[in-house]
Amino acid sequence: MVQRRKLLKSIPAIGLAAGMALTMTTQAKASSHREAPAISEDPVADLTDVYAFVSPDNAAATTLVMNVNPFEEPAGGPNFHRFGDDVLYEFNIDNNGDAVANIKYQFRFKTTYSNPATFLYNTNQVTSLNDPDLNVRQTYTVTEVKEGVSKEIGTGVIVAPANVGPRSMPNYRALADAAVGSLENSTMKVFAGPRDDPFFADLGAIFDLGGLRPLNQAHLIPLPTAPGRDYLAGFNVHSIVLQLPSSRITNGDPVIGMWATTSRRVPGVGGAADTWKQVARLGQPLVNEVIVPVGAKDLFNSSSPDKDLQFAKGVLEPELGKLIPVLYPGVKVPTSVSTGLKLGGREDLATIFLTGIPGLNQPKGVKPSEQLRLNTSIAKSAFPNGRALSDDVIDTALQVVAGATDFSKEFKVFPNNALGDGVNFNDREFLNRFPYVGWPGDGYNTYPQPGTDPTDNKR
Repeated sequence: MVQRRKLLKSIPAIGLAAGMALTMTTQAKASSHREAPAISEDPVADLTDVYAFVSPDNAAATTLVMNVNPFEEPAGGPNFHRFGDDVLYEFNIDNNGDAVANIKYQFRFKTTYSNPATFLYNTNQVTSLNDPDLNVRQTYTVTEVKEGVSKEIGTGVIVAPANVGPRSMPNYRALADAAVGSLENSTMKVFAGPRDDPFFADLGAIFDLGGLRPLNQAHLIPLPTAPGRDYLAGFNVHSIVLQLPSSRITNGDPVIGMWATTSRRVPGVGGAADTWKQVARLGQPLVNEVIVPVGAKDLFNSSSPDKDLQFAKGVLEPELGKLIPVLYPGVKVPTSVSTGLKLGGREDLATIFLTGIPGLNQPKGVKPSEQLRLNTSIAKSAFPNGRALSDDVIDTALQVVAGATDFSKEFKVFPNNALGDGVNFNDREFLNRFPYVGWPGDGYNTYPQPGTDPTDNKR
C-alpha cells in the first residue's frame, strides 16, 4: 500500500509522458505522436518521427526522413490524408555544433482537382500519376537555404497519391515508385507521400501506467505476462524523404545535427508581409512528449535548439526516471552520473541526447541542444548515432534511462539492460532502396486496430 500511495503521488508525471516506458528519458527516442496540446489538433503539421542515417545502398549519401499526420487511417476517404498546402515543412541541419541551422531544405505543397464537380478521390482506375481519373493531386517545391541564401532546387514534383485500394489502383507500387524524384542533376533523390508508419511500440500498455507486457508480473500492479502489441500497426503517415551527398551538408566535420520543423503562415499586420510561425519541432522525438511539462510543450514546439538550456532540468533530473523503481520494485536507477560536463545530475543522459557522445557523434565545440546527431563517416547508422528505420528505440531508451550504458556500468546489468515493451520490429518490411520507408497500407485491405483487451466487454 505504501508503494501504491507513492505511485498515486507520481501519477501527474506519468500523465505527462505516457508512462515510464515512453519515458524514453530525456530525449530519448521514440515517437512524438500527439505530444503537445496545440499540435495534437493540427495533424498535417504534427511531426511524428524523424530519421537520419547513412544510406544503406550508398555510403556517400545521407537520407533524412520526416513523418507527419499520426494514426493515419488508410481507409479515410473520400478526403484521403495529404500534406497541408499552408504548412512549411523543413529539414534543419547544424554542421558546426552551434545549435543553429546552417542549411535548410524547405517543402511547400499545392493541391489541385481534375474535376471539382465530383466527391470522388478517383473516378476510375488510376494507372499513372498523370491519369485523368486521379481527381486529387498534390505537387511540391523544394528550396535549399544555405546560410540564409535561398535556391529553388525542385518544382512541380508529384506527391504519391493515397493507396485507395486494388480496384482504384491495381499497381500502387508502380505509382509510388514513379513519385521518386531527382534533384540537382540526379545527385539528390526526393519522395513525398503516404507510407507505413515505421515506428513500433506497445502504446496500449505504455500509457496504462507504464506497463511492459513481458514484465507484467514485475509491475507494482501485476497483470498476466503477455507478448507486446504494436499499436502503430495498420496506420500510415505522410513521409518526406530526402537523400543527398553527405559532402553537401557537412563542413569539415562528418558529424551533423538535424531536426525537422513545421510552420504555418501568419498574416502580416498593417500591410506587412506574411510571416511563418513554427508550430512543431522534432529531433530526438520523445523529448517534448516526456521531458517537457505540459505547460511548456507548445513553447518547446515553437523554440529553437540554441535556447534549449531552459529545458535542461528535465534531462539532468528526469522525473519519469524516478518512477521506474516505483513501477517496477527492485529495479534501481542512478540519480547522478558524471561525464565531465559539470552540470550535475544525469550527465550521462545529457551526453547521449544533448551533446553527442565523444568519439562517436559529438561535434567540435558543441553547444548542448536537442538534435538528432549523425556521424556521416560511419557506414551503418544506429541510435544514438542517427536513427535508422529499424531501430528499436523504445527498448534502447528504456535501458538508457535505467542507466544501462557504459557511463554507469554498475547499472548495465539485469534487469536494467533487459527492459523492453516486447515489440521488436515493424509490422511491415522496409525497402532496401530509396525511399526505404515501407509501402503504405491500402484502404480496402487494412484492418482497423483490434481491441486492446478481449475482456473489455465484460467490465
